[in-house]
Amino acid sequence: MRLQLSLARQFLLFQLAIVVVVVSAVAAVSLAQADSAFRHDEGVNLRSAAENLAANDTVRQGIANPTWQDSLAAAAETSRSGSGSSFVLLTDSEGILLTGTAKGSRAALGSSNALTGRVWQGVVEDGPHGSQGSQALVAHAPVLAVPDGRVLGLVIVGRAYPSWWDLLGEASLDLLTYFLLGSSLGVAGSWLLARRVKRQTLGLEPREIAGLVEHREAMLHGIKEGLIGVDTSQRVTLANDEAIRLLGLLGNPVGKSLQTLGLGHILNGQPEVHESVSPASDAHDSDAHDSDAHDRVVLHDSRVLVLNRMPVLVRGQTVGSVTTLRDQTELTFLQNATDTLRAQAHEFTNRLHTISGLVQLGHYEEAVNFIMQATHSQEALSREVTSRISDPALTALIVAKSSVADEKRVRLRIDPATKLTEHVDKIMSSDLVTVVGNLVDNAVDAVDPGGWVEISIVRQDDRVVVTVRDSGAGVAREVADMVFRSGFTTKSGDGQRGLGLALVRQICLARGGGIDVEGSTFTATLGVRP
Repeated sequence: MRLQLSLARQFLLFQLAIVVVVVSAVAAVSLAQADSAFRHDEGVNLRSAAENLAANDTVRQGIANPTWQDSLAAAAETSRSGSGSSFVLLTDSEGILLTGTAKGSRAALGSSNALTGRVWQGVVEDGPHGSQGSQALVAHAPVLAVPDGRVLGLVIVGRAYPSWWDLLGEASLDLLTYFLLGSSLGVAGSWLLARRVKRQTLGLEPREIAGLVEHREAMLHGIKEGLIGVDTSQRVTLANDEAIRLLGLLGNPVGKSLQTLGLGHILNGQPEVHESVSPASDAHDSDAHDSDAHDRVVLHDSRVLVLNRMPVLVRGQTVGSVTTLRDQTELTFLQNATDTLRAQAHEFTNRLHTISGLVQLGHYEEAVNFIMQATHSQEALSREVTSRISDPALTALIVAKSSVADEKRVRLRIDPATKLTEHVDKIMSSDLVTVVGNLVDNAVDAVDPGGWVEISIVRQDDRVVVTVRDSGAGVAREVADMVFRSGFTTKSGDGQRGLGLALVRQICLARGGGIDVEGSTFTATLGVRP
């Protein structure tokens, strides 16, 4: 089983790791500084001792005169003890040692150029016998004859190079102090930081937070309804896949403002969706708008959406809002279809009752005539519509709407100029059904019993022009521009009224056309290719 560490222990381990890394870096710097100080400080001392000894007359005479060479060892020892160096050696002009236990052998001069008459200082590998290490820091000073300046020999003053452990031992006290101090601060800081973080995360451990986030994402994108969250700056904080689909958003909208996403003004300058999903500025305003935020019906990109907005409160302050979106486009169309079927069923029932009454009264001939008349009227309308319009869906709609009109004692007629025999694609057919259906419904509702509604559908080049006029009073000039706004209606009813003409306008605009009204005549233009 995998060991799960608490947040405090994780912070502690991280802090200790950081302390170890820092102390290691300090140790490396300390070693480099100690090595540099050793080379500089000891180099100055060794060079000074070598130059002083090389200028000694006893040394000159001892090197030049073999009978005086016994005095060289004493001079070398005196210089070594006085300078504190590890060894002092003397050589002749060929580099042969004149003192030391390796007397008579060649000195390890390395890259020294002191035999040319110059003082040299550096590190010699495998230093001369008598050194205490494999490396030695040495200074070579030439012994010059007076007065011709000829090189008589060399003075080699050196000190064994300390090992890394020796250099580290000199700084060990400081390093131990840094480590203890850093560890103490790290432990205390880890404990305080862990407490603060746990308070801010409601006492949850990282694995628990990760689990909550995973469950949240799974639930968010598993909801069938659209869900979008907005903060007080009108920036999207969350959005599930269904919300992105319903609102027609591209990419991930999180972090973007509503205005940037194009949700601010979608219908004739009206902030439909924007107002529905934007949070109120404070809790009081949020409560004041609750009635507008429940089951609000809006139009967006030819979709009928039902929005419910709830404020998000944290410690009594509004930090944003969450809005759910339901797609009622298909349900709206089904409701219209249901109304049409109900009207047809009602008309059929009335005719059956009439036929039944005539039969019961024994008026058989009148019953046959009534049946023949009803059948002839229906067939005549069907023949007229199909002869002028080739699209089956649009033809069926007009025939069905005639039943709705008959139920309200309104005559539905087809303009003789109507002609749409060219083939249209499924999307165009669906758009025409929506436009014609809504315009006819509005016209039938606006006409008193005994009135009429006339439909004209004509193909003009790459456009289809739909004209619906009626015998009603028409739309007043002062509200002609308002009837196409979502929610505007002159009828009483629930909040789902006032959508038909707005939906028609959106479809026409999406297809590069438009719609206008003059009195009781509505003219809609749709491009064949959007």
